[in-house]
Amino acid sequence: MIKPTRTIALILALSAGVAIAKEEAQNPAVKARQNAMETIAANVKVLGDMAGGKAEFDEAKAAEAAAVVAATALTVPGLFEAEEDDPASEALPDIWMDFADFTTKSDAVVAAAQAIDTSSVSGLQAGMGALGGACKSCHTAYRM
Repeated sequence: MIKPTRTIALILALSAGVAIAKEEAQNPAVKARQNAMETIAANVKVLGDMAGGKAEFDEAKAAEAAAVVAATALTVPGLFEAEEDDPASEALPDIWMDFADFTTKSDAVVAAAQAIDTSSVSGLQAGMGALGGACKSCHTAYRM
C-alpha cells in the first residue's frame, strides 16, 4: 500500500513536471493541450498541498479544484483527436496508435477526481492515491 505522503509527493512531482515546459508551443492545438495539462496540474497541486498539510484545508477550494481537474480531464481526448505536433510537445505518438486506451486513461482521471471526498482532509488524502495513479498511468504511457 502506498502511504499518503508518498502519493502526495508523487502527485506534486508529476504536476511540477507538467507545469515546467521546455519551450512555448507554437502550434495552437498543442498549446491548448498544454494549457489543459497545466490547469490540471495546478489544481492537483492545490489538492496535494492541502492533503499534505502544506496549505490549510479549505473544503470549498478542494471541491472546486477537484471539479476543475475532472472537467478539464474530460476535455483531454478531444484536444488530442487531431494528431498535431510541435517541438515543445511532450506527447508521444503512441497516443494516436491506441487512442481508445488513451481515452480510457483520461476517463480514469475524470473518475478519480470526481470520487475524491473533499469534505475533510482525511477524505482528500484517501482520494489522492487514485488520482495520482490515474495521472501517472497516462503520463507513463503517453508522455515523453
